[in-house]
Amino acid sequence: MVFLAFAAVFFCLWPKFRIQNQSRWIFLITASFFFYGWWDPRFILLILASGLLNYWASRAMRRWPGWKKCWLITSIAGNIGSLVVFKYLAFITETVNQSLNLLGWSSTLPVVSLTLPIGISFYTFQSMSYTLDVYHGRLEPTKSIAHYLAYLSLFPHLLAGPIVRASELLPQIAKHTIVSEADRFEGTRLIIHGFFKKVVIADSLAPVINTAFSGQSSDASGVYWWIISAMFAAQIYCDFSGYSDIARGLFRWMGYDVAVNFNHPYLANSFSDFWNRWHMSLSSWFRDYVFAPLSKSTHSMSRNYANLWITMMVSGLWHGASWTFVFWGALHALYLSIEKLTRWPRRLRRLPFGRLMITATLLIQVLIAWVFFRSESWSQALNIVLKMINVFAWNRQDLVHLDPLAGCLLLLLICRELYVFFCPRLLQALPHQWERIIQPIALGGVVGLCVFLRGPGNAFIYSQF
Repeated sequence: MVFLAFAAVFFCLWPKFRIQNQSRWIFLITASFFFYGWWDPRFILLILASGLLNYWASRAMRRWPGWKKCWLITSIAGNIGSLVVFKYLAFITETVNQSLNLLGWSSTLPVVSLTLPIGISFYTFQSMSYTLDVYHGRLEPTKSIAHYLAYLSLFPHLLAGPIVRASELLPQIAKHTIVSEADRFEGTRLIIHGFFKKVVIADSLAPVINTAFSGQSSDASGVYWWIISAMFAAQIYCDFSGYSDIARGLFRWMGYDVAVNFNHPYLANSFSDFWNRWHMSLSSWFRDYVFAPLSKSTHSMSRNYANLWITMMVSGLWHGASWTFVFWGALHALYLSIEKLTRWPRRLRRLPFGRLMITATLLIQVLIAWVFFRSESWSQALNIVLKMINVFAWNRQDLVHLDPLAGCLLLLLICRELYVFFCPRLLQALPHQWERIIQPIALGGVVGLCVFLRGPGNAFIYSQF
């Protein structure tokens, strides 16, 4: 309700303030900082410090080009330093203490756990991409600090992405944009779909998944854990893509267009294709700012594989301060390495029903990897995976206790993906006048489902990253 009130006030005032550059930028900054500070006003200073550091470092690169590498290092050190302090300090300290204990040292370092600012990983990476693009000559630094801060702090994507590049968004907020009827309708469609994914599917699946991973189902069979892993795959996809849809819809209401962040990743035709479809703004960020620089100076195949592993493990660590996240990234690196070495999707595609077998194989791999992402500990993850390997062991009693609504929602999502897989152009074949009638009716039905089938409210999963 608080967000609905905020959005109503914002979009009532937006037509008045968007006309002039300065008034538009200052209004966007004020509204976005108010939105972010509602949770904890103290952390406004953190995002402001990150923005000012990268803005002045980028300006200094143009003014003193001979020192631009020093300015880049200063910018990166400041951004990574803030992540280390707030997100990884406790993890690093605990890892050092465990290592000292293994070596027989009895002294331990004090573990300090700080409150993690919401969305710090997203706006930090977005701010870093601006400085890196200026350094490499792909972008001219903006002269107005208000213009830059408006880009960095825009509230629709501030908490959980997508990570929008400055080259994509700065030109849009630099001019007065007229919001068309098509923008309003598309924005509404995206917001409704996003809310349905989040409040109906993701939030309804969450209690079942939380119960399973809380330890109450430690003796459950392998079939049960395959179902739970599939539910978590559905939950995290609907939770995160739902947020991205809402963010894109709000942008369309403002007259801005932001690229798609998810494109049916579970229907990928290879593991590389999966990462071209899943959280596309983050995947491209790691590709352009981690993997590409590491691979730029080498043509060695072994080095390229090593760079792939580094990139994926850093990606895992970005998701959370735990070794289970690092292993999740390493597991994806293993999948990608095997795929590049054997080219198994290309070979399988030649067989009858090869495309279907590729998707099924990818899903099995992804579901196993999600166990490490979601598990509370190493021991829990390994115990679950060992049970999943014994796929023929199942207990009917385990399945009886599953929530029927959660099962129906999982089947609904599976049917939707099967429709996209087998009949991607069926709706497009409808006459235009029928589409104009069907879409509003369908959206009204989705709104009804959001009202009557919404699950217990939960924070967005990726807001904790």
